[in-house]
Amino acid sequence: MSDTNNETEKAGNFIRNIIQQDLDSGKHTKVQTRFPPEPNGYLHIGHAKSICINFGLAEDFGGDCNLRFDDTNPEKEDEEYVQSIEEDVRWLGYTWSNLCHASDYFQRLYDYAVELIKQGKAYVDSLSPEQIREYRGTLTEPGRESPDRNRSIEDNLDLFARMRAGEFDDGQYCLRARIDMASPNINMRDPVLYRIKKVHHQRTGDDWPIYPMYDYTHCLSDAIEGITHSLCTLEFEDHRPLYDWVLDQLQTPCHPQQIEFARLQLKYTITSKRKLNQLVTDGHVDGWDDPRMPTISGLRRRGFTPASIRDFCDRIGVTKKDSFIEMAVLENSVREDLNESALRVMGVLRPLKVTIENYPDDQVEQMTAQNHPQKPEMGERQVPFSKVIYIEQDDFMEDAPKKFFRLSQGREVRLRYAYYVTCTDVIKNDEGEVVELICRYDPESRGGSTPDGRKVKGTIHWVSAQHAINANINLYDRLFTHPNPGGTDNFIEHLNPESLVQLQGCKLEPSLAEAKNETHYQFERTGYFIKDSKAQSLTFNRTVTLRDTWAKIDKANQNTN
Repeated sequence: MSDTNNETEKAGNFIRNIIQQDLDSGKHTKVQTRFPPEPNGYLHIGHAKSICINFGLAEDFGGDCNLRFDDTNPEKEDEEYVQSIEEDVRWLGYTWSNLCHASDYFQRLYDYAVELIKQGKAYVDSLSPEQIREYRGTLTEPGRESPDRNRSIEDNLDLFARMRAGEFDDGQYCLRARIDMASPNINMRDPVLYRIKKVHHQRTGDDWPIYPMYDYTHCLSDAIEGITHSLCTLEFEDHRPLYDWVLDQLQTPCHPQQIEFARLQLKYTITSKRKLNQLVTDGHVDGWDDPRMPTISGLRRRGFTPASIRDFCDRIGVTKKDSFIEMAVLENSVREDLNESALRVMGVLRPLKVTIENYPDDQVEQMTAQNHPQKPEMGERQVPFSKVIYIEQDDFMEDAPKKFFRLSQGREVRLRYAYYVTCTDVIKNDEGEVVELICRYDPESRGGSTPDGRKVKGTIHWVSAQHAINANINLYDRLFTHPNPGGTDNFIEHLNPESLVQLQGCKLEPSLAEAKNETHYQFERTGYFIKDSKAQSLTFNRTVTLRDTWAKIDKANQNTN
């Protein structure tokens, strides 16, 4: 892992090096970046990488980063998404210098388009979208010029003004850049700059019956805001010539430098907004913030921390080559963070009743438990102990093999923070299932040691039946069983049927009755958990197991690919 990290760290310096060189040369005196999401869905882990890069680099170099909403496609956008995006950025620990919207610049973008028409660099076209695609040509064949390409500047200005006035129907006309229909880069073959779209906009209402396209809007918005380094993912690399062309024709005072980096592709998940939306609308998940979703709100509800996501983004670095990142890298980031900060508690997920026959019937003792074994400064708590307790069903085996170091008939184990107990009898129901254990305890072993110094190899957790609180537990796992579900013919076929296991009647120590929504816990020997803020009854979500349970599966998948 260390070799991989070293390579990633070296690769991750290329944008930082460009910025440093620009500052050293005097090309820029201050760094200005931006994070420009479209408010048409919830942000996901891929956006988290972009957020960390744009805000992080601006922060590191003492610069500013804007949050800009690319709100030029109003029929797919919603205020709900705007609010969630702002919340996600704040939750990750970043503050924007300016809150901007592409719609803030609609008039200026329109005026720039008029200027392009006057220069003979843009024309109004009557071809339909299908015809435009047909005329564009292919990667091996040049495109054909539209019959409207040589329309006079005066006619273009008149038609564009009438488009602005709302005289025409959707799709009747569009405004295209006049570049080169034979360009080897298809994006330069007279791309569309404006289309007619009579849709109500959440900020500008019905003022605009035409809306600018992304490639046109983005570069000019960057220039208007004085962006120095426009950082985006690799799929925009082929669009960079158009980005520069627009700014060169209009001779904007600021000409930002577009720099591309590899997008985040995480195994066993998808980050396509369209596919994520399908999961939500078809009911495969319980909303955008379902803890199985790769959305930032879903990760937050599952118990991932801002620090763990920022650490994950640091670990994978910034490269120029697309690759798939192991899910284990993300899971290890949150494990390492929670191992340092999570309170230790005891919870029994699948309870098995244990009666300690020689323990006084009415006695209750308070056992001192550490909130974090490696961090005494996190304090201690008192956990009640009584005659009847619950242990995990998996911590008992009737016909146990020699190396089973938990409880079995005639075997002795240590109860965490309490006593040594030995199983003396087993009670079964009519189906032959074990429903209760009878044990005896050693009164001299309180705290986990005995005067005679004997040792036991097994230590198990427990809760007092008299004092336990009931809770539901959601055991979350990877949403897909295929490492690359988005690359398959039907990603729905690869949904993991075990991605959510819901347990009821779990028994937890009484301190968890006062659990707060943002507090993280390690259920000893089980995993990391957080209280579900949306559940009606007391419910905890498992963030991640204590160890990587997918290592063998990942290895098997690698061997078959």
